[in-house]
Amino acid sequence: MRWGLPWPGRELAERAEAAGAAAFCSGEFSDHDAYVTTTEMALSTSAAMIGPGIAYAFARSPFVHAAAARQLSRLAPGRIFLGLGAGTARMNRDWFSVDSDRPAPRMAELIEAIKAYLNAEDGVPIRYGGDFYHVDADIRAPVFGRLDIPILVGAFNKIMVRTAGRVADGVLGHGLFTDRWWEQVIDPELARGASANDRDPAALHRWGWLITAIDDENPDQAILEAKLQIAFYLTVRTYDPLVALHGWQDQVDKIRTAFRSERPHSITDHVTDEMLWAIAVCGDHHQAKEMIATRTCLPDTVFISAPSFLVGRRRKANYNSSAIDFAEDFG
Repeated sequence: MRWGLPWPGRELAERAEAAGAAAFCSGEFSDHDAYVTTTEMALSTSAAMIGPGIAYAFARSPFVHAAAARQLSRLAPGRIFLGLGAGTARMNRDWFSVDSDRPAPRMAELIEAIKAYLNAEDGVPIRYGGDFYHVDADIRAPVFGRLDIPILVGAFNKIMVRTAGRVADGVLGHGLFTDRWWEQVIDPELARGASANDRDPAALHRWGWLITAIDDENPDQAILEAKLQIAFYLTVRTYDPLVALHGWQDQVDKIRTAFRSERPHSITDHVTDEMLWAIAVCGDHHQAKEMIATRTCLPDTVFISAPSFLVGRRRKANYNSSAIDFAEDFG
């Protein structure tokens, strides 16, 4: 199993690469851009794969995604991947001011249009026609040439996972994903999508995030902050199918009630040990090793992700440092 980190900054990244980190990824939000962070990664690393994990897909045109990928590939040849996520309907409408109806077929077309740019040769017009994207670009500048840049989809529901299997190069799983979700939903739907397009499912990437909080001096705090991250994620109804698969509806109802109350921190009270062990790796190094030993269906490349909800930068840096030591042991 290969491991990596969400971007921890130059100093920790150097240490992580020396310890065997295979990849770094960048998220994005209103105060940080996935491609800008990937540029920082390109200038601060030497061997690991780097890329958005994820970038908001529909907030940019195929041209913009592809142009960013081409420029990044000059900084880090052969090391770039693109992780794309649909985002929520509300984010696309109210934050980005873009359409996002029928997100799975829209994502499929976006990927195909990006690949049309990435597979372009100098002097050959780039054309793509679909329901959502239309490209007719006769770009005369000598800037092209085929690039092999894997495109992964941050997919959760069955239709989007199937779409990833059909047109993308793999999936980038959410930090909530359990062994059962990988085994019973992600892998079968990824294979189903691949088969529909005569592709080999075994050739697709299975990458994903793993909530990890290790602190030998204060393991109880690490466990609490892992629970806090899990509970915060579970306030989102998108993940209800995973909740139903595990029979966690009662606990999640209590989490959502607590989140709306005057004691939002009490959401951790309703994250059971079963939930914690199915999703996260946390506590001291001894417990973390026990927890990861119980996992039977982890992704092929694991991004060891420190909790971020109500967790300060210093503690996140400490978690990243501990994660590097931990990953060096099991990697």
